[in-house]
Amino acid sequence: MVTIADVARRAGVSTATVSHVLNNTRSVRAETRAAVLAAVDETSYTPNTVARSLATRRTMTLGLVLSALTNPYFGDLLSAAESAAAADGYTLLVVDPHEDPEYEHTVVTRLHHHRVDGIVLAPSAQPEAALGYLAQHEVPTVLLDRFAEEGPAAGLDQIGSECLEATATLCRHLVEHGHTRIALVAGLPGLSTTEERRAGFVRALTEAGIERDPALEVSGESATEPARAAMAALLAAPRPPTAVVVGNNSMTIGVMRAVRDAGVRVPADLALVAFDDFAWADLFEPRLTVMAQPFDRIATEAIRLLQRRRARPDATPEALRLPPALVLRASCGCSPTPEVAGTPATTGRWTS
Repeated sequence: MVTIADVARRAGVSTATVSHVLNNTRSVRAETRAAVLAAVDETSYTPNTVARSLATRRTMTLGLVLSALTNPYFGDLLSAAESAAAADGYTLLVVDPHEDPEYEHTVVTRLHHHRVDGIVLAPSAQPEAALGYLAQHEVPTVLLDRFAEEGPAAGLDQIGSECLEATATLCRHLVEHGHTRIALVAGLPGLSTTEERRAGFVRALTEAGIERDPALEVSGESATEPARAAMAALLAAPRPPTAVVVGNNSMTIGVMRAVRDAGVRVPADLALVAFDDFAWADLFEPRLTVMAQPFDRIATEAIRLLQRRRARPDATPEALRLPPALVLRASCGCSPTPEVAGTPATTGRWTS
């Protein structure tokens, strides 16, 4: 088997120099670096990553814990996070805890046992066990998409979308179209994203002087089929809504199925707006008006925050809320001509 000493002899340098070139641990002259890399190619040398991790106490791996990977948003987020990690020379180990707090604790434990250098976690509605474990073992951790402000999460870096004012903006837009009977298909109870979007919906109704009707606020459990069933029940009610705000893109698919099954026309019979853009939102007829989250920025910032935490364990925690962007299309009753309008906060692009 080819060793680092063989590479050093071929390149005419020390083994330490070879190590510095391969690990980027010290500046090396360009010609020396070229000689070492040429020797690596000529000898077909493969670094012993296990030995290197023992020596450096780094495995060059990061854990990414995301539920509902089939959600189009999380697929986009995963792709952006993988690119950001790869740019730093890291590999992602991705796990789906399926919104199960017990399994969430299990998977973060397993990732820690695999000696990942840090974990990015989209926490469940009850993340106390997982967060407690991460805090106890001092695992560098960043919370993604969903915020947690109490208990073990209090000192963690966190990043996600601004949800409250963004959802209020969606609802206000429907009010501007003359709607007063507006429904909300909300996500899984207990998630910060669900509660913030519900609060934004209520804020817009209150501002407009529209009395809140609890019968128009239903849970789609952040998933397609529950959202379809909830929307079907709304449409079958004696006084169905004339407009609906949907809390995420998986639920939007379910809502659209219920609308289609009921023979309801959008936007003629029902105006529809949703939180989360996705690749085919402008391929439906009518094209969907959405609040689009900047998933690429969020994923990149999550990796940055994690690397910052690893380098500076005592740094002041950051909680970043990036603003999404209102994308006006036709499902709300607007002109079919697409237009992008920033929320009162500013603009951006992404999902949850």
